Amino acid sequence: MEWEDEAVVLSVRRHGEHGGIVNLLTRSHGRHAGLVHGAQSKAKSGLVQPGNHVRAWWRGRLAEHLGSLRVEVLHAHAGAVLDDPARLAALSSACALVDMALPERQPHPGAFVALEALLTALAAESWPSVYVHWELALLRDLGFGLDLSACAATGVTEDLGYVSPRTGRAVSRVAGEAWKDKLLILPRFLVEGGEGDDGQIRQGLTLAGVFLERHVLAVHHLAMPAARIRLVDRFRA
Repeated sequence: MEWEDEAVVLSVRRHGEHGGIVNLLTRSHGRHAGLVHGAQSKAKSGLVQPGNHVRAWWRGRLAEHLGSLRVEVLHAHAGAVLDDPARLAALSSACALVDMALPERQPHPGAFVALEALLTALAAESWPSVYVHWELALLRDLGFGLDLSACAATGVTEDLGYVSPRTGRAVSRVAGEAWKDKLLILPRFLVEGGEGDDGQIRQGLTLAGVFLERHVLAVHHLAMPAARIRLVDRFRA
């Protein structure tokens, strides 16, 4: 059995003295692992940095086997952000969340396209807003999307300012005033477009984090990735 596909490197785990088990998010084969011989060597360690966009070749005797991987870098996203702690935290957080969230070997082409778009967008000044949108898109791809289209209480579509942590539905500022201490803040850029300032980015990360914790991490008894915690700290007021 063998295949060739585009992929993003999600993680690398040491295997033996020189090898590594590399987890990829592929365009057509979902989240897929394989053994890369010499992954810990100087010659190959740079190829399998999390966040790199690669061409991957997988081969195994049977489809259910771990198999071996060979990779060729198409775009070294990881190297482009090594000197920028905030962007590096975003890249590492995204790769870790996908590695935790997606089931193995089930195609998620939309998730691949979204992750590659995020990694490309890290070069732009608007990357923090793109990152928040990406986390909400990941939740949506997993079947846990938020409904920010109208107020859950009144049906109005304007002046939406909160989200119910129970239902994931938007609530208008007027309808939510009496319960605002129990609601999550909905930053304006998520409903009005444009970019959010640092405070709004933190609100967006807090919003997405509640639902990532509940629907992605808690069910697998996993903790929030350290890189995401560092990312949130970068936008602390």
